[in-house]
Amino acid sequence: MSSLSPQALDSDKETSPSQLEDVEKGTEKTSLPWRQLFIIFFLQISEPLTSQLILPFAPQLIMDIGVTQGNEARVGYYVGMLNSLFFATEALTIFHWSRVSDYLGRKPVLLTGLFGLSISMFCFGLSKNFWQLVLSRCLTGALNGNCGVMKSVMAEITDSTNMPQVIGLITFAWAAGTTIGPLIGGVLEEPAIRFPSTFGRSVFFKTYPYFLPCAVAASFSALSWLMALLFFKETMPSPLTIRDIKERLRFRRSDADLPLKTESTIQHADATLGEAEKPLPLRKLLVPRVLVAAGTYASVSLVEIAIRTVQPVFYATSIPLGGLGLSPLAIGNILAIAGAVNGLFQMLLFAKVHERMGTKNLLVAGVLSGLPAIALFPMINLLARQQGISASVWILVALQHLLLVMLDYSYGATFIYVNSSSPNRASIGATNGLAQVTVSAMRAVGPAVSNAVFSLSIEQQYIGGQMVYCVLGCMVLLAVWVSSLLPRKV
Repeated sequence: MSSLSPQALDSDKETSPSQLEDVEKGTEKTSLPWRQLFIIFFLQISEPLTSQLILPFAPQLIMDIGVTQGNEARVGYYVGMLNSLFFATEALTIFHWSRVSDYLGRKPVLLTGLFGLSISMFCFGLSKNFWQLVLSRCLTGALNGNCGVMKSVMAEITDSTNMPQVIGLITFAWAAGTTIGPLIGGVLEEPAIRFPSTFGRSVFFKTYPYFLPCAVAASFSALSWLMALLFFKETMPSPLTIRDIKERLRFRRSDADLPLKTESTIQHADATLGEAEKPLPLRKLLVPRVLVAAGTYASVSLVEIAIRTVQPVFYATSIPLGGLGLSPLAIGNILAIAGAVNGLFQMLLFAKVHERMGTKNLLVAGVLSGLPAIALFPMINLLARQQGISASVWILVALQHLLLVMLDYSYGATFIYVNSSSPNRASIGATNGLAQVTVSAMRAVGPAVSNAVFSLSIEQQYIGGQMVYCVLGCMVLLAVWVSSLLPRKV
């Protein structure tokens, strides 16, 4: 990527038919389709809810199943692996789901993804050993193509005047999921112990102490599936039917003459799409503006997911080993409150901050806010060693989460760059899918690397147990460099 200068990208931008070319101009805003947005908002919650649900109890779950053999310092390895496997399997399938949505439409893929989320969470709650947990998380990632498709939907129902406002709402939906998920996970784990009057006599909940929060998340995904089935309106113009796809495949595989009816079906499908608005093949998506936008999205995601997966492990680790020694309930409450505050800031202020700073400045400033957020980890532990869990410790914890609000603003800026980089409107799904592949790959690497380095830092006391924070700082610098390759204007 080093050969891709901002000037080169600016010249490449002239060939893009993007709808976002005037996003930073003060034009009159188009009214928003609020009913459709409400449905999208509801569907968007499902993925972060299911992915973040396990964070409060994952360290305790790993200890309970005995895979660490009682070694607390090794918990981070396995927690990181569980978080990474979801995104690793998602990276292998997300582009294909997005490509399918460019042909069959967004709705069928969204329904499939929601169904997969529901089934996999039921399986996770019933898992009794580490490999069952692994298979459940892999199933969740493999069947979930919604994250890329949802961004395509967002691009199709907005234009350059109202996209920042919609990004704030969608980011709020994500934050709502990251709020509800940890709250459910922290409050409902081990219900036989936490609510003895209601669940204390239940042999089932004593055998499967983490099933209840997983079942709540699975039921929410099932409800989202029903809402999408009944009320979501297809946003992609003229999606092909399954019959059209079969006929096109038969036409490509055979040199024999096809019946007149089949030929007319193919011609009709091609005419409906139009030559300039057909989904492009992968090789035509690998252009500089798409690659740099996807790379920026990936590097920002690496920073964000690495910090956020270290946080609950840091909270759960005892103070002498470098953490805070908090309970799953306390961790869930912290993450829930932080998610709620983050969501409000995203919904109420993103569009205003974006208008004042511009897309690229907001992106770079958001990424740089990761540096002081990372520096606060050892400062919080040092203060806890000296004072215990005092008011000063909680002030620093709150300050760290406020800095992460700014980091999440950079997500919205990357969405604008990714959607505007699509070579044509018919390839928005594939472009978002390609970007999401890189993001999922980084989200697979981030938790595994950051939590493994966290455990290694504690075990070997590298740099006084602080090596993990040096690694996280390097991730931030990498993201700043990649984002510098973006053009100044969208």
